[in-house]
Amino acid sequence: MNTTTPQPVTLTPPQKDRFLSGWAVAGLLLLLPTVVLSWLVVLSGERGTQCLMYGEQCSTIPGSALYAAFFLALAAGIVALAWPRGRGTYARAWAVLVQWGAQLVLGALILSGA
Repeated sequence: MNTTTPQPVTLTPPQKDRFLSGWAVAGLLLLLPTVVLSWLVVLSGERGTQCLMYGEQCSTIPGSALYAAFFLALAAGIVALAWPRGRGTYARAWAVLVQWGAQLVLGALILSGA
């Protein structure tokens, strides 16, 4: 019986670039649905309805924080896609991480206002 030790999978630079581009595109495509679905969840609750109808019990999270997280996610995604392929792979990876982090924080901020 032939037993071989499995070798770890390593990605080539073009594969890394495609991987990062895929995550950046996915983040950009999911940015608006994340915002819309988060707001729908908030507004479907009792507190969201009170805020919408009577202006009572509204979120204390400033709108500037929401805008900052949205535009940070958008800008980081665009930077990750526009970055030249084959150079600065770690910088592109950080841009994608910042993009997804800002997007998740945005969704959490919207939902925490419920």
